[in-house]
Amino acid sequence: MAVFTTVSPDEIASWLLDYNLGEMRDLRGIASGIENSNFFLTMEQDGVTREYVLTIFERLTFEQLPYYLHLMAHLAAHDIRVPAPIPGRDGEILRALKGKPATIVTRLPGGSQLAPGVGQCAQVGDMLARMHLAGQSYPRQQPNLRSLPWWQQTEGEILPFLDAGQQALLREELAHQTAFFGGADYAALPGGPCHCDLFRDNALFEDGPAGQEKLGGFFDFYFAGNDKWLFDLAVTVNDWCIDLASGALDADRGQALLRAYHAVRPLGPIEARHWRDMLRAGALRFWISRLWDFYLPREADMLQPHDPTHFERILRRRIEAAALPWT
Repeated sequence: MAVFTTVSPDEIASWLLDYNLGEMRDLRGIASGIENSNFFLTMEQDGVTREYVLTIFERLTFEQLPYYLHLMAHLAAHDIRVPAPIPGRDGEILRALKGKPATIVTRLPGGSQLAPGVGQCAQVGDMLARMHLAGQSYPRQQPNLRSLPWWQQTEGEILPFLDAGQQALLREELAHQTAFFGGADYAALPGGPCHCDLFRDNALFEDGPAGQEKLGGFFDFYFAGNDKWLFDLAVTVNDWCIDLASGALDADRGQALLRAYHAVRPLGPIEARHWRDMLRAGALRFWISRLWDFYLPREADMLQPHDPTHFERILRRRIEAAALPWT
């Protein structure tokens, strides 16, 4: 993630005395993303070198963070490949660094697959379904903080930056989603802990023959929250299964991901009936957040705001599409 809070090696070395991880060998800022300050951390202990990720949280609070960190620990304990938080000598997985919440997690193997094929999408669908089922026994509760109430709150901040057509689209879609979220069908949709941000750059694949790379795991759970599983699935499909230039869904990749998911957690008739609504909700969520980040940016050493028009195109495509991939 972009580095908002800079730290020196000496500051980190002193902070690491609260851990039993050995000696620091390297510390590198991670440039991608726009929410937290992240660093690759290399430690050596008893002649063995291990890789971790150090995160300093810029928006999330000490009160909010236990939900995310303990969810990751819960999923890792249930054989879902996610970063596992590392406890300090006192057993705590969250502590202060430069006055902000911070944590260390294990680093997953592999690299991002930014041009996924059918095989990669099927692996993502399978693991997403297993993650949803494993999360059912997670006892902590926290809503998705970037759901409908946040969209409604943020609308007034971003409207002045939009042209008349964009303003109309935003207002109409918010009205549509407000009605959908308030209905009986929405209330009946199954749900639980969700990643809520499972883009291509939040999953890693280990090296292998072309088309046979093994999914190394999901990471960056700091937008996670209790939500409808169909929303999590829609967010994922809207990124993994599209033509990036146009925003159009790719039927082969979409069906591969959905069928792999369905084989683990069968999708019900209410979910089928509202698939388009959720694809639209997923597109709206990220159109709003990208508009907010683009027009109301924060300072950061390596900030790279995303183009908000990407999700505007996706939203328009989901509204207009004659048919959508399904199981």
